[in-house]
Amino acid sequence: MASGAPVIAERPSALALAAALATPVFRIGGEGPAPEPGPVPMFETLTSGSTGTPRRIRRSHASWIASFDVNAARFGIGPGARVAVLGRLVHSLSLYGAVEGMHLGAEVHLLDGLRPDRQRGALAERRVTQLYATPAQLRLLTDHSGPVCPDLRLILVGGSKLDAALRAAAGKLAPAARIVEFYGAAETSFITLADTTTPEGSVGAVYPGVELELRAGQVWVKSPYLFDGYAGDPGGAVLSEGWLSVCEMGRLDAGWLYLSGRAGRMVTVADQNVFPEEIEALLAALPGIRHGAVLARPDARRGMVLLAVAQGDPAQEAAIMAALRAALGPLKAPKALIWRADWPTLASGKTDLSALERETSWPI
Repeated sequence: MASGAPVIAERPSALALAAALATPVFRIGGEGPAPEPGPVPMFETLTSGSTGTPRRIRRSHASWIASFDVNAARFGIGPGARVAVLGRLVHSLSLYGAVEGMHLGAEVHLLDGLRPDRQRGALAERRVTQLYATPAQLRLLTDHSGPVCPDLRLILVGGSKLDAALRAAAGKLAPAARIVEFYGAAETSFITLADTTTPEGSVGAVYPGVELELRAGQVWVKSPYLFDGYAGDPGGAVLSEGWLSVCEMGRLDAGWLYLSGRAGRMVTVADQNVFPEEIEALLAALPGIRHGAVLARPDARRGMVLLAVAQGDPAQEAAIMAALRAALGPLKAPKALIWRADWPTLASGKTDLSALERETSWPI
């Protein structure tokens, strides 16, 4: 980081990141003027941008530090641990993992500059013990043959739900690792944790220190981990009297949270409310699907009509469409499946839905 400059590169060295953490305020990612210092140490980073342009968010150091001690006790992160992150630090999950490791005295490995096969080799060679990753990053790791990682004791997964096949592949990559999923957002940090004790389809139970309410089916949270607000253009989160919602819909059952999807993506098909995320979860679990997404367009008869877009094995199309119709019924199931050779992703590793919308030609 240049002397006195609170803006650091999107791929900083560990030394540059450590120097930034010692300043009153810094920013990683995004455009606009450098952030101004405030009464407490702050930083700016970006949302994932999966449904639009990534937004700059502003949060205090304390909002992340509050969860560091929780994770140190729960996951054994601290002196002697070797923590790795796979993505660019402009993505909040990777930035969080790196900063947490530094704060707790762990050895931190930034592997973003390596190809997935070399990342896998580095995890084994460097005897990494804790890994922060998205499902998309894990899929790239497990798609490549390479060494097993016997020293990995924890894989902490965020960004989207793990499907059963990917969980099994991650288990083969790291046989001794505990695989823990968390649900949250750049604006909220941790909301819930899920592991092998979590019921099928749930994103887990509340993370320590989090209060959670369902208001008309919308998830609201209150915790010491919330962001302070958007820096620049407003985003999708709503703040009200200390509570925050990223407009996700769901339900609680015996203390377990189940998600339906974002309110902004919900569509009405033949008078039924449909969340594309629910169909995408079904797609991800089917043989022949590497990546999948569901798009919608207006339809005079049904209100909206759905289309599935996928990367994978086109020879499985008939079986995939039959499975979707059996699970969803003829009205909610996508009417067609479009295959892509490539797959657009964001810095976070999530699907770039805006790019899919722009690039997909509708056959129906």
